[in-house]
Amino acid sequence: MSPKYKIDPDITKAETLPSAFYKDAATFEQLKEDVFVKSWQWVGDDKLVPFSKSVHPFFYMEHFLDEPAVLVRGSDDEIICHSNVCTHRGNILVNQPGTMNQLQCMYHGRRFSLDGKFEFMPEFKEAQDFPRPCEDLRSFQLRRWSQMLFVSLEPSFDFSEVIAKMEERTYFMPLSEFKHDAVSSKDYLIHCHWALYCDNYLEGFHIPFVHHDLNESLNYGDYTTEIYDHCNLQIGYTDDATDTFDLPVGHPDHGRNVAAYYYWVYPNMMFNFYPWGLSINVVKPISQNRTRVSFITYVYDESKMASGAGAFIDKVEREDEFVVEGVHRGLKSRYYTSGRFSPKREKGVHHFHQLLAGAVV
Repeated sequence: MSPKYKIDPDITKAETLPSAFYKDAATFEQLKEDVFVKSWQWVGDDKLVPFSKSVHPFFYMEHFLDEPAVLVRGSDDEIICHSNVCTHRGNILVNQPGTMNQLQCMYHGRRFSLDGKFEFMPEFKEAQDFPRPCEDLRSFQLRRWSQMLFVSLEPSFDFSEVIAKMEERTYFMPLSEFKHDAVSSKDYLIHCHWALYCDNYLEGFHIPFVHHDLNESLNYGDYTTEIYDHCNLQIGYTDDATDTFDLPVGHPDHGRNVAAYYYWVYPNMMFNFYPWGLSINVVKPISQNRTRVSFITYVYDESKMASGAGAFIDKVEREDEFVVEGVHRGLKSRYYTSGRFSPKREKGVHHFHQLLAGAVV
């Protein structure tokens, strides 16, 4: 079967994804199975299951995939993730966070151990070929990065490789000491296709034109993008020695003034490291025309939040919303199909479009 979308690997020749990609309802639905079911998603931190035998139910990509899942911290302190659906009749097993010695369905009493193994079912003595291996709860893969938890239903790559790439430059930051700040964390509802939001994030090309305050904090000429397999990094260098990271000797950027590290992880997560801490952005599709973007804030040094590249988060977001919604409306034009990439400034977008085109066949 020939590919549905094709992106030339040579950025100097390549064209962007066509407008049809963003407008086609069948493609949007296909992305659920071909991209998001196989993706990794940030689901929170380990405080969701703070104690031994803690459980925390959630829906994986709520309002989009809506897959019921439950986090469990076992007696051995390991955190694991299961399907939250009883293997008898499909009832939701755990409805509220708490602590449990076992997982028992309130519908017909089927019981599972905390590690997801089938244990007991009343009134099934006469059932032949029972229990079968499929009576166990399905387990989903989980990776921890310090206190952060990531889950995948059917991963197409190992998230440990992404963590290793991010740690190459963030290893000196005490991520385990970062504190979640609920006050500055918020959601934004944007009237656009989710991938357009990622397109915009993945290039600094628009910074001088859209983000005037941010542009004054960064040296646009030195703005750099590095491409990896399933993630990429944008580095915001600055001429100002204040409001920058205190980088240790041996660090790849030691001796340079770095205001921010912007990591994007395929397909829809951003990890923005500033001297004050971390802003996680999760792009959540709702429909072809609506996207929710969650900004989750973790603070390490509150005294640095009011200055530098990380001081304009809400303003930058509002500016991005305006231009991304404009692109979404513009792509409906019958006269626009696709554009070209700036080889210098749009490496990240080109990378993203290659990954999407390779997934949707």
